[in-house]
Amino acid sequence: MTDNPLEQALTKLTDIQREAVAWNDGAMLVLAGPGSGKTLVLTCRIARLLDEGRNKSFRVLALTFTNKAADEMKERVANFVPGLEERANIGTFHSFCGQVLRQHGTHLGIKPDFAIYSQDDDRKAVLKDALKRAGMDTQAVRYLSLIDRMKTWLIEPKDAVSCLAGTTDAYEFSQAYLAYEDQLRRLNVLDFNSLIFEAHRLFSNFPAIAGWYRRFYPYWLLDEFQDTNEAQYRLLCAMAGQDFKNVFAVADDDQIIYQWNGASFRQIQRFRADFTPQLIQLPTNYRCPPAIVAAANRLVSYNVQRTEAKKPLIAGKKELKLPEHEHIQLRNFDSDQMEAEEIAKEIAARGKSQWGQTTVLARTRALLERMQKALQVQQVPAVIAQRQDNFLSAEIRWLVACLVEIVRPLDRRNLAVLVDAFNRFAEIQASVDQVLSDAEASGVAYLRAWVEAAKREVGDGSARLKLIEAASRLEPASAMKIADEILKEFASQATGNDSDLAEDLAAWNEISNDIRKHFGRNISLDAFLQQLQLRSKAPSPQPDTVTLMTVHGAKGREFDFVYLIGLAEDVLPSFQSCKKGDGSPEMEEERRNCFVAITRAKESLILSRAESYRGWRKKPSRFLVEMGFCQPQTDA
Repeated sequence: MTDNPLEQALTKLTDIQREAVAWNDGAMLVLAGPGSGKTLVLTCRIARLLDEGRNKSFRVLALTFTNKAADEMKERVANFVPGLEERANIGTFHSFCGQVLRQHGTHLGIKPDFAIYSQDDDRKAVLKDALKRAGMDTQAVRYLSLIDRMKTWLIEPKDAVSCLAGTTDAYEFSQAYLAYEDQLRRLNVLDFNSLIFEAHRLFSNFPAIAGWYRRFYPYWLLDEFQDTNEAQYRLLCAMAGQDFKNVFAVADDDQIIYQWNGASFRQIQRFRADFTPQLIQLPTNYRCPPAIVAAANRLVSYNVQRTEAKKPLIAGKKELKLPEHEHIQLRNFDSDQMEAEEIAKEIAARGKSQWGQTTVLARTRALLERMQKALQVQQVPAVIAQRQDNFLSAEIRWLVACLVEIVRPLDRRNLAVLVDAFNRFAEIQASVDQVLSDAEASGVAYLRAWVEAAKREVGDGSARLKLIEAASRLEPASAMKIADEILKEFASQATGNDSDLAEDLAAWNEISNDIRKHFGRNISLDAFLQQLQLRSKAPSPQPDTVTLMTVHGAKGREFDFVYLIGLAEDVLPSFQSCKKGDGSPEMEEERRNCFVAITRAKESLILSRAESYRGWRKKPSRFLVEMGFCQPQTDA
């Protein structure tokens, strides 16, 4: 048996997996069902390309949708080909576009140290300031969500009027959109959707730059390709130009559950038309017991928007820990309250050793909140997993704002965050306006002016002076070292594992370790802050904790024990999709939501429904009928 990790992995591949890994030049579309080993295929192919090209200078580009998935792929590649992993650029679409714009954004007037605003509060404040500057009614801040949609479709302000032809406020919107973009540029800020929007504009307006990326990265791999929206697909095409075809896309048309963000079966069809890829299917599911695989096949067969000749899933799991009757079960309850209470009792009875590998999935957060309360009654620790765009504690918000102030010393919006956060936990009343006035009068940077103002506010004997002094020593070269000192001070103050500060400290340690691990310990401060902005600030759950997730949040995850609750008409499927009717795109997506949920289970799947939700009687979900677990009910 070889000691080479890559060779060991390659020998364990199936024939069809090995065929995908061995693919060299040209486009390929891999239709990979849930639990089919797609991440192994992707990482083995990256590692093989690098291993066989040791004496060459090319690099490999791999794009996915979450930092968690990207980090996992980086770790596997580093294990397969130690020392070569630096030649693989593996990250999310947004982080890659951030890299592109830092290197080449000056062609569009974007300075390399731009900030990224992903939070609605920040973006609303930018739009409000922009409207005031333009002399417009600040009520036009309502246009922010429409601006987001325009960017998703790569529509610039100058084209907004024609796109909204026939609407009464098209011109007003276009002016608000233009003012917003001008204000972002004035602040040297990009919002989340601007990353892909501006990268596409760069490649379209400067094709030589796109050509450089094709030469530098002759092999591209795209994970979860079914989740791409219009902007991401057109970014890919702009970067590829007319002739580049070395695109290896892994997708599953049965897991398209982000239509609200522009994901569509149409992207897969366009890829097949534009790139004419070879098609390979990986239908074998190694995750779920056969009964779950059979139920998933029955369910998804009702959908029409699927690739022609799509193969059904094949059960490939060999080791089954539980008896067959426990692989998939149905629970019926009188009410949603009883559903939560009884499921909580069942999970509690499983014992602490199984809680960490147990998840409860639901279509809506409201059901999860009821479930969390029921688990608390049973003294079972449970967390609702969700993306968190900002830290919760004033202490860590202040620290981040101090670091940002180093790279953007004239950012008034950030100064306001800094002052407000420190005021909250230090219980002082420093004034943003006074700090700005002091800075302008003395000609010093905002941070220095704040330090002096804060010292006056806290007084000589305050325990907060140590923090203020540390902030006064911040500079780019030593910022992270001083930040670590500040964090140690905060750690000594944190009380209780459930405090916001304790959670934020745990999240900071996880995030900073991941960034340094994958981007190097010598990462620049501005690059570190941009990566920090792109990542969720929620810490990983503690061991022996039950994870509660929406179906959308569960994508890409797997657990031994999965409870899918709320399987009733108007719940799952949702009320909106039921209104659209069977056969509608909305109903097909709801069916895919259910498909994704049930295929998260590695050992046992418990399906659950109640006779009534929020006091309203509900029929069993049509998905239970389609999976063969109950008979259809009529209105009679």
